[in-house]
Order: sequence, then structure tokens, then C-alpha cells
Amino acid sequence: MKSPLRVALFADSFDEANGVATLSREFAAFAENRRLPFCCVRAQTCNTPPATPVTALELTRSWASFPLDKDLYCDPFLSRHRNRVIDRLTTFQPDLIHITGPGDFGVLGFWVAHSMGIPLVASWHTNLHEYASRRIQETLSFLPRRLCAGIGRAVEELSLNAAMRFYRLPLFVFAPNPEMVEQLRRCTHHPAYLMAHGVDSARFTPARRTRTNGVFTIGYVGRLTPEKNVEWFRELERSLVAAGERNFRLLLIGDGSEREWLKKNLQFADLPGVLRGDRLAAAYAGMDAFVFPSRTDTFGLVILEAMASGVPVVVSPETGARVQVPDGLGGFLSDDFAASVLQLMRDPALRQRMSLEARRFACSRSWSTVFEDLYRTYDAALQSDEVRPRIKAKA
Repeated sequence: MKSPLRVALFADSFDEANGVATLSREFAAFAENRRLPFCCVRAQTCNTPPATPVTALELTRSWASFPLDKDLYCDPFLSRHRNRVIDRLTTFQPDLIHITGPGDFGVLGFWVAHSMGIPLVASWHTNLHEYASRRIQETLSFLPRRLCAGIGRAVEELSLNAAMRFYRLPLFVFAPNPEMVEQLRRCTHHPAYLMAHGVDSARFTPARRTRTNGVFTIGYVGRLTPEKNVEWFRELERSLVAAGERNFRLLLIGDGSEREWLKKNLQFADLPGVLRGDRLAAAYAGMDAFVFPSRTDTFGLVILEAMASGVPVVVSPETGARVQVPDGLGGFLSDDFAASVLQLMRDPALRQRMSLEARRFACSRSWSTVFEDLYRTYDAALQSDEVRPRIKAKA
């Protein structure tokens, strides 16, 4: 029987509340449960469990670290750990190094792979170019609209070109939706594969629902930042009130630069900050609808978590297609979010049917299937005619 590949994962995010961190934690848990040879190189935080000798190497970020987002940092001097990482991986002997993006740990992973002659692969998780565009436009919103939009387009193009140059470094790459797979293949001229996402349907379940107050709860989970389009919740609130609805609450879970603006501009909102673990799972289960206005997410793990909790979702057609949400079954793919929410508010039978379909759909997306497929793709790609000659050339 063929021995499983020895994988070293360099995770730019592990303990934080975001999709990359969730995937990295689930990957490490899968390897541990299957007793696979796996080493996770990640940042040390106060919330991270103590490292074990084989499965984890935790590195401290320096005083020079700067914030990329709430609780997400980049250390320009992380390379000072390079010799320590090489020593650990010399003992571990990985067959490949997998990096989760162009952050500080991704760059460190690249240099270590290059120094040790280990095959490097990378996965795309965040549309950084779209995020950069929206944030610069938010910062320059005092400028005329056309000028601001033009600057945003230029920043997006420059950011995308920079990202694609970085993703030409690995032997092959992964992305969570077919659209991004094709773009990576076209722009990097390297093999690109689908790396699907899953959900823990045992943790996120309708069985955790305990709320009985009769107030219709519209939920959101994610960063409260411009690229997530969260200011749109003011328009949703106004539309529902104009339609005569007042017995509802907006439950916006997360943190970010837009949180204070939302507090000031929403009348029917609760903003509890970041929730984790069982508290987050219970909050999902207590929702009656889940609304996700972002158009920039490559996937949107929170959508699957809501659906696993039996909550109908309302998402844009672009985002819904990436998650493959069945329109009209487990939720709505619509640009008219207010109309879809009103349907769910006013038709309990529809909401119940969609709740069951949402749960059924999410339960078909298990993390174990995701990572089993990933290991099969590793094996096939490393033996492919496109990749094998490049491995030999680097040896």
C-alpha cells in the first residue's frame, strides 16, 4: 500500500475568525484524525493550543507586525525563523509544502521550499485585488465618484497582476471555485485544480436552536469591512420598514472597520462582535434567514455553516454560484435581497421547506471528502506530465 504524502502546511491564518483559518484548522484536524504525516507551520497566539512535536510549529510574530485586518497581521521579519523551520522540516521530510497565500507565512513557505528543494503548491482563498479596490475607494470616497472608481480599477488591476506573479512560483495551484481555477490556469500557465470547501454539520445544526421570542432574526457572519458590502444592511432595514415590517432584528456577527458606522446607522441591529465555537453555532441556529451581501468572496464558508444550521440563505447570484447554492431550494440567489427576505418573513411554510433543503445540501459537503479529494489531487498532479519535468529541473 502506498504511503500517504507527507505535507507541510504554511497557514497565513489559523486561529482567527475567517475562512482561511477555518480551512487550515479543519485540514490539521483531518490529518490528525487520519494519523497522516502532517506539519502545520503557523503563528503562535494566546488561543492556539500548545504545539505537538510533529504536527505543529508555532512561530511568534515580531514587534514590526502590522495589521491587515482585525486580528490578522503580517510580519515583514518572519524570515528570522527560517533556520528553525528548515531544521524542523529536515526532520519531518515533507513531500510537498502547501501555502495558503501571499502572506508572511506563505512567503516563508516559498523560501523554505526553494532552499530545501521541496515541491511547492499554493491555494487561492481571497480575492485580494477586489478587496484592495473597495478599500481604496472607501478611503478616497471624498473624491468625485468617477475619479474614485478609476483609481479603484487601477488598484484592482495592479493588485491582481502582483498576486498572479506570486502564484506563478508554485508547481500547481488550487482555488475554491471553477471560475477562479480557470483564471489561475490562464494567468499562471500552471496546472490549477478545484479545492472545494466543506462544513462541520455536527457542530452547525438546527438542533442548537433555542430562541422562542418570535422576532424574525436576519443574520450575517463575517468581517464588517467595505469589501463585504455590509453598509447595504442599512438599505435592507429601510426596505423592510417601508414594507411595514418592524418585528425583526439584524444579527451582524463579526468585527471590522465598519462596525461603528453600522451601530450609528442601524436601528434594528445587534452587533455582538466575533463569536466562536458553540456560541457561534447557537447564533446560527437562532437565525431565520442568513443574508450575505458580499460579491468578492471566492467561496463563503459562512454560507455553508448557515445552511447546515437549517437557515435559508439570501446571496448574490455571483456568490451563490461559487457555493453552488440551489436557487429556490435552500435559499435565494437574487440581487433584490429585500424582496427575498420579505418572502421568507411572510411565508413560514416556504421558510420551513427551505430550512430542510439547506440542511440537506450542506450535509453533502463534508470536510473529510474535501481533504480526501485534495490528497488524490496532490498525488495525480505530482505525477503529471506538466509537473514532473519541473520537479526534476528544480532538483
